[in-house]
Amino acid sequence: MAVKNVISTETSELVRYALESVVAKGSGHNAYIENYRVGGKTGTAQTVENGVYSDSKYILSFIGFMPADDPEIVVYVAVENAKNVVQYGGTVAAPIARNIFLSAIDILDIESDTEGIPKEYTWLDAKYITIPDVTGLSLDEAKSALKGFNIEYSGNGDTVIYQTPNGGMYVKEGGTIVLMLN
Repeated sequence: MAVKNVISTETSELVRYALESVVAKGSGHNAYIENYRVGGKTGTAQTVENGVYSDSKYILSFIGFMPADDPEIVVYVAVENAKNVVQYGGTVAAPIARNIFLSAIDILDIESDTEGIPKEYTWLDAKYITIPDVTGLSLDEAKSALKGFNIEYSGNGDTVIYQTPNGGMYVKEGGTIVLMLN
């Protein structure tokens, strides 16, 4: 049986980009994972009781996929009548989906990708910064380039031969960078 394309490749790319924007810059920001491309959409729906929309009971949802440019996994989370929380899908369901995606990264061996849409941070968010590649630099040069990060290093030399996380990756501001010296 042949598969019929119902939308063009261009339309599919635009929709995936829009849904990646929801996670990077919008209501789905609680599903964002640094160094991975996640797309998704939040939902908040009033439930119906006796034919009338409830003012206090909701179904909170998030549907997402990753990697956003070439999806390998789709996750749908719906929470009915959540208690003692702000009633938004992005607040309740998106973090649950994020945790599922984090597990899927290891299970499906999904490669990291820094080409996605960068997250727009609010004052509440922990900030992540792209770290430079310091391999080949002296220890003093590396320390200068990584100012503001915790640096751990081992080895007998003065030249950085390895670093983790790698240069170009997003790392939490003030996070730890490990260097190997030779």
